[in-house]
Amino acid sequence: MLVLFNKPFNVLCQFTDRSTPPRRTLAGFGLPPGVYPAGRLDYDSEGLLLLTDDGALAHRITDPRHKQPKTYLAQVEGTPDDAALQRLHDGVALNDGPTLPADVRMLAHAPAWLWPRDPPVRFRKTVPDAWIELTIREGRNRQARRMTAAVGLPTLRLVRIRVGVHALGDLAPGAHRIMETMRRTTGTPR
Repeated sequence: MLVLFNKPFNVLCQFTDRSTPPRRTLAGFGLPPGVYPAGRLDYDSEGLLLLTDDGALAHRITDPRHKQPKTYLAQVEGTPDDAALQRLHDGVALNDGPTLPADVRMLAHAPAWLWPRDPPVRFRKTVPDAWIELTIREGRNRQARRMTAAVGLPTLRLVRIRVGVHALGDLAPGAHRIMETMRRTTGTPR
């Protein structure tokens, strides 16, 4: 089974939390029993999280050798110029090595379908912000945020909208959709 879940802001990508005070986890969203996250989405990021009960499928989704593209909408502080966008496109040097090239494009504004974040991003009249769409093919820790920061555009809000062929679509925050998966070797539904 494959589950597409729209992870809300400030929710952990696990089912339990031992911190004090405890943080919100996946346990409070009525997800099917027996599934676990195939990959991660940071506590302060939102959007598409894939969950599965199939270890081989989880491996195909998360193994860096498969280079599953992950697409994000990023609200960044500042106004990206052509040089910053080109650096993101070419790949940037991070403390754990250079990134692979990324697909990046400026957006005129946040998409109309995008839900408001709770709590909202702090608005500052003197600091402009902009929206970009960024597709990466690696899964390093906080990679999208570190890439935008490396080109002088700190991320204010990050929403993952696609992993491989799976898109967030019209899922509301906290909602999920169950997808049937296909067995790779036999082609039979699982």
